[in-house]
Amino acid sequence: MRQLNPSKLLLSKWTASAPQNREKHFLVTELFCDDEGCVQQLELQALLTKRSERLDWQVLLDEQRWIIGWR
Repeated sequence: MRQLNPSKLLLSKWTASAPQNREKHFLVTELFCDDEGCVQQLELQALLTKRSERLDWQVLLDEQRWIIGWR
């Protein structure tokens, strides 16, 4: 299992292992923190369609769904 520092995810690049709607490459565009400053969620934007979705940052730990970087 990979380890990620959630505070360093902003502007990181990700590739979907199973692309849907031709959306393969994504960029983390925003981090959402709780009152103590701990990252809880992030906004992931598809490069092709500019569609954004808000996810828990732990979703990126799933190596079956997400690959670090653009491939």
